[in-house]
Formats: sequence, C-alpha cells, structure tokens
Amino acid sequence: MTTKNKCATAQTAQQSLQQSSCFISNHTQLDIDRTRRTGCPEVIFCEGKTPEQTAVIFEKMIEAHGECLGTRANEQHYLAVKKTFPCVQFDPVSRVLRLEKTNKEQCGCVIVINAGTSDYSIAEEAAQTAEFLGSNVIRHFDCGVAGVHRAFSAAQDFPKASAIVAVAGMDGALPTVVAGLSHAPVIAVPTSIGYGTGLGGVAALMTMLNGCAPGVSVVNIDNGFGAGYQAHIINFMAINR
Repeated sequence: MTTKNKCATAQTAQQSLQQSSCFISNHTQLDIDRTRRTGCPEVIFCEGKTPEQTAVIFEKMIEAHGECLGTRANEQHYLAVKKTFPCVQFDPVSRVLRLEKTNKEQCGCVIVINAGTSDYSIAEEAAQTAEFLGSNVIRHFDCGVAGVHRAFSAAQDFPKASAIVAVAGMDGALPTVVAGLSHAPVIAVPTSIGYGTGLGGVAALMTMLNGCAPGVSVVNIDNGFGAGYQAHIINFMAINR
C-alpha cells in the first residue's frame, strides 16, 4: 500500500469515528453509533452528572434514537429532563429514568427473581433495563432461600426464560438454587444488603463466585443494569438463532 493510500485509509477511519460520536460542549462525547454495532444504544449513567448535563445528553440521545435510558438517576435529574420531555418516566426506587418509543415490540422472555424485598431496587433496575432494550420480563420477587418453597413456586415459569437474573444479598444463595432448577443461564447479582460480615455485598459475591451449580455468571455488586443488559443479549440471541 502506498503512503498516499495509507493516509486516505487513515482519514476515512477518522471520519467514520467522528461520525459515530456526538460532542456535547466539553463534558460529553456520545456514542450514537453503538446501536448499529452492538444492537443496543448507549445507556446514560446519571450518577455523578449534573442535572443540566443529564438533560442535554437525553436531548441528544432522543434526537439520535427517539428514546433514552438513564440509570442511577435522582429527582433533580428527572426534573431537568422533564422540562424538555414531560413524558419521561422516573422510578425513584430503581432510580431508572426512561423515555421510550411507543408500541415498542418486546420479545422472548427474561425472568428477574430476587431474594428479598430489600433487593427490590437492584432487581427492578435489571428488569427495567431488559424491558427497555426489548425483552419481555417476568418478575418473581421475595423468593429467598429462607422460604425456599417460594423459589420452587417461581420455578414454574423458568422453562419460558432464555435467561434468568437472580438478585440476592446477605448469604447470596438464591442463584445456586435457581440454577439447579432451570435450563437457562443464570446471571447472579450480589447486593450490598446485609449485616456486618456481609461486607457490603462481598460475602454474597463470594458465595455466587464459588457456587457449585453450573450455568451461573456473576456481575458486580448492585449492578442490576449489567445483569439486565446481559440477560437481554442472551434472550435476543436465543430468539434470533
């Protein structure tokens, strides 16, 4: 390849990268091409961003995609976005901020199950993430192993699922039980719920990493978004194979 051709190729690549990004002032560079590459748009992590920054990012994402999902949002983020988009929805428990297309098709099945009501916020973050991305979600909440019959009751729906998100704090035992009752891959989410030696979710994390049931993968502590995203990808691949 000649030097001239190399320069032309580098220029083309640079132009392509620039077209994939949307610069906002000096604080943000949005990846507006992510849907084409990965099948899912960029999701906005609102924590640490000012309400004004979040509102501008939402505006640019909606211009590009017609919808936007934000995680770890607060009331101030919501009010700032609502000024421009009155229909935006905010769930203060899961801290999910979402504005999505109407009549959006949802396919397949993802199950989100949690151990206790204290884990609800993380489980709901996972469920709303998967729903926004296009998966049907079935919720089974407060199914911890202290009353293991509740998990057995939820297991009636497990054959419907392409992926299962299992959320638990304290001892973190639920994902192992779920994996022993299901054909679907289980995505385990340790939460920071628990007493002193729970170490803010580290005990649950270690239980999940050392579980004896195969078919379990583990995300970071309190990472409901990551689990919901992964479950959606598995579900999407299952229904399109």
